[in-house]
Amino acid sequence: MNTIRFAIVRQKYRPDGGAEKFITYALEALATLQIIDLNIIARQWQSKQKTNWTLHKCDPLKWGRINRERGFAYNARKLWRRENFNIVQSHERIAGCDIYRAGDGVHQSWLEQRSRILPKWHQKLLFLSSYHRYVIQAERIMYQAPELKAVICNSRMVQQEITAQFGVNKSKIHVIYNIINTKEFFPASEFRRLKIRKLFSLPLTAPLLIYVGSGFERKGLKAAIYAIAKTHYYLIVVGRDKAEKKYHNIAKDLYCANRVIFVGVQVNMCLWYQASDGLLLPTLYDPCPNVILEAMACGLPIITSTKCGGNEFILPGKNGYICDAMDINAIADAIMALPRWTFNSLASNYARSQVLPLSAQYLSQQLLSLYRKILS
Repeated sequence: MNTIRFAIVRQKYRPDGGAEKFITYALEALATLQIIDLNIIARQWQSKQKTNWTLHKCDPLKWGRINRERGFAYNARKLWRRENFNIVQSHERIAGCDIYRAGDGVHQSWLEQRSRILPKWHQKLLFLSSYHRYVIQAERIMYQAPELKAVICNSRMVQQEITAQFGVNKSKIHVIYNIINTKEFFPASEFRRLKIRKLFSLPLTAPLLIYVGSGFERKGLKAAIYAIAKTHYYLIVVGRDKAEKKYHNIAKDLYCANRVIFVGVQVNMCLWYQASDGLLLPTLYDPCPNVILEAMACGLPIITSTKCGGNEFILPGKNGYICDAMDINAIADAIMALPRWTFNSLASNYARSQVLPLSAQYLSQQLLSLYRKILS
């Protein structure tokens, strides 16, 4: 068989990004096929690891968000046609690719959820925005393009949204979950947990939940603080946001500022999960956040929203609860219903068991199966 030229498209590569981790494993899976010639099309690619692929820099001038997206899409497509690649897997909304990974979900669905927290006048502006209209149109054109052979989703929620919104045949849509390193993320013993709380100057015996995510509005931090205020729980907030002061003020106004602890972005996340009794993430919209998989690998129960793809790993009452992102009372009730975390408990073991299959080997097998299907 002749060598197959395979290209992956991504505007920017950051080693810590969720999409980038997926790309890294995709490249490793592809490398096992000896007949593959690997290529990357990107504006920027930050990676220190040894590579067995060719980087094609595609960095046209940009001014404004629409021009940035449209310019990259036009030039990337022009480049892959000139290079005559056999298969193009895009992580950007670009019509004409063979495979698209819908890591950001469906843009229309995100806007519908975001509009729920905006005043009426702002809701209208949101849907009239030229940028959002451009993204919605770009998605529609891409999904209707005859070249599209497969769509990769990281949750069944996104699969259902794509089918409903764009009429894409289910046979084209493949749910391939993100992976989790269960050696890096694992439950702590009672002794280790106490030691970590002392290290971080956290209350030693108080019930304590963790919230993880930058972009506080989308990830539902306001609802989380409002719900915490109705309970006796503490909340650790990991992440950053330009409007962080606003959330400090919300906690002050609700008289729970002493129980909401902002710690910024953290490197060793396992320790912070191990210090906690559960993860609270009432996100407005999230295809499948890695933090849910990380917390479950650490044996934590999860409280998240109906529009979070990661909720399919939750059996309500057994390893967490699923609430509407804006139903403060339901979130507060879920917090109070959580069993207190104990090492090696049924709830903790069940949470971890749900994500144990999501290994690097699982992802490689799923991707190889899909690539072979397309190649044949």
